[in-house]
Amino acid sequence: MTLIPEFQAHRVFVEPWTTELGSHGLMALVTFLVGATCGLIGNFLILRRMALVGDAISHSVLPGIALAFLITGSRGIGAMVLGAMVAAWLTHGLIELISRHSRLKQDAAIGIAFSTLFAIGVVLIAVFADKVDLDQDCVLNGELPMIPLEPSVQLGGWVLGPPPVLRLVGVLMVSLVLLVCFYKELLITSFDPGLAACLGIRVGVIHHGLMLWLSMVVVASFEAVGAILVIALLILPGATASLLTDRMIPRLAWTTVHAALSAISGMHLSVALDCSPAGATVVAGAGWFCVVWLFSPTEGLIPRAWRLRRGSVDSRLRSAELSHNSDLS
Repeated sequence: MTLIPEFQAHRVFVEPWTTELGSHGLMALVTFLVGATCGLIGNFLILRRMALVGDAISHSVLPGIALAFLITGSRGIGAMVLGAMVAAWLTHGLIELISRHSRLKQDAAIGIAFSTLFAIGVVLIAVFADKVDLDQDCVLNGELPMIPLEPSVQLGGWVLGPPPVLRLVGVLMVSLVLLVCFYKELLITSFDPGLAACLGIRVGVIHHGLMLWLSMVVVASFEAVGAILVIALLILPGATASLLTDRMIPRLAWTTVHAALSAISGMHLSVALDCSPAGATVVAGAGWFCVVWLFSPTEGLIPRAWRLRRGSVDSRLRSAELSHNSDLS
């Protein structure tokens, strides 16, 4: 066995768009939907310095899913979503409770909440695995390769697609509506909560609404990419876009571009390495982040180093010119 499979250009770049378009194209679409939806809300988490809250919620849905299975005895999406939403809200409430009623900062409260709830979920699955048909690996890493195998929903003779894809499309549409309706409130409360309060904006309501939105996005996404990889898709698109522009609307647009590039390049990477499509998408997204980090016109390491070097040279030239003029005088 070799560490890296033999590279075959036709299999990697041509077959996913021809003979295997039905499966690989659908997986690329799913990862784009997840990346775009997570990236939109991720921008506001980054502005609020709450990136790890998404990590906490994405991990803590595990005990909610396990308890929902144990209580209802059903693997239906309704029970799974309900259990995950309850766990997400419990995580948010626990973080707020610890940070407000103790000396611990929010980062410590996040660490306590998500690690404890995540461990409870692992224990529940380990103890009751013989009573509940629950695949721990699918919950943690997603079941993206299985989505193309699900029967498509049909409406009036039209084939709409598998249910997970339709749910992600629905969540993306809801996210876009929320973004348009509450863009001003989200922006002001993210940059300056004090100013928002002075303007009459209910900062607490917006914050809890954002957490509800985050919970909805995480629950809809973990079925495809798993609880562990959701945090990467929450942060990478927005973090990459923040290196390209300081304005919020262009940043949201760049977030969508990053999600599309990550989905396509991640699909090709997963075919080339014969690995998890979700993991390959995150690796590809991190690669695009590194490209922007190096070459961004305003924040890139190479342009900044060039400007610093050029400024140093100009400063030395000006100093030499002043010294020369002083000698002539």
